[in-house]
Amino acid sequence: MRLHFDLLFGRLPLILHVMEVIGVLAFAVSGVVDARKQRLDAVGTFVVAFATAFGGGTVRDVLLGHYPLGWIAHPEYLLITLVAATFASWAARPLARMKTLFVTVDAVGLAAFSIIGCDIGAATGNAPIIVVLAGAITGACGGMLRDLLCNEMPLILREELYASVALFTGALYVGLRHLGIDGGLATVIALVAGFAMRMLAVRFDWRMRVFSVADVER
Repeated sequence: MRLHFDLLFGRLPLILHVMEVIGVLAFAVSGVVDARKQRLDAVGTFVVAFATAFGGGTVRDVLLGHYPLGWIAHPEYLLITLVAATFASWAARPLARMKTLFVTVDAVGLAAFSIIGCDIGAATGNAPIIVVLAGAITGACGGMLRDLLCNEMPLILREELYASVALFTGALYVGLRHLGIDGGLATVIALVAGFAMRMLAVRFDWRMRVFSVADVER
């Protein structure tokens, strides 16, 4: 079975255009903050910001054979990333202390990117499970690349709910569209649900079970 969603206002619904810009800004700034913690120079800082903002979408596009790549089709996002990286480099220390703001904006970006990835996965005529995976890759892989470049264990491989939020958001969106729900309404529902799940996970410290050697030896 293949899914083909009708996209509103061209490639994406208007709300997702806005969320995409917010996500790019949020992920780019989070990349800069981590890069500054590792004392990277200006070039290294921009590389980490770029990888965080566009890494997930680039991996998705390459895997799906979707060209041109998102940041090539929208070069204005490169300018947004450069401006955000420059500002964040200048204000890295105070920004690093705004944890609640970062978590909030990052949650918006995670949910939005997951839905955008699903839209693009569906537009290329893939099966539902591939569409959901495309959304999860878009939402979570940028952060994974950031962590790897900053020599940290990727967040999505730890017990914190992150990649699972991307999968949940994508699965909900695909399910709603499959049931015939209007694209704009499905977007809002999935966006709010994904955002809420991520924020609740942070607030109440929801975590996945971690398997240890002791579990294997039982």
